[in-house]
Amino acid sequence: MSKRLFMLLLPAFAIATALAADLPRSKSPADVLLYIVSPQDGETVSSPVTIRFGLRGMGIAPAGVAMENTGHHHLLIDAELPALNLPIPADANHVHFGKGQTEAAITLAPGRHRLQLLLADHLHIPHDPPVTSKPITITVQ
Repeated sequence: MSKRLFMLLLPAFAIATALAADLPRSKSPADVLLYIVSPQDGETVSSPVTIRFGLRGMGIAPAGVAMENTGHHHLLIDAELPALNLPIPADANHVHFGKGQTEAAITLAPGRHRLQLLLADHLHIPHDPPVTSKPITITVQ
């Protein structure tokens, strides 16, 4: 199976697993802070946009690696928070960074875009309580 196919099927497997079993959500510490380092809220940028992720109070671990007080980033683009008791969808509005990336260059169409980070555990399920950044709005030229 190709790596790309595997990465596409992983969220579907995680959803099926979560629905088939009553999996507990990973706990998050009270003092955790997830934020977008750059771009800044209200900034006008060019595409591709380099987005840098910030996290304090927890660590980063790749998807599939179950370690306490860790997770991996998901970037929500023009989307509200998904269901917090299920794996985060994988589509153009819910971008997964399962290798533990802390920044990415994202191609966005010209116009206004809402961006928000959501941390998830080894199965792509948001923590309890959820670890989210404040949403920001940027304008792409």
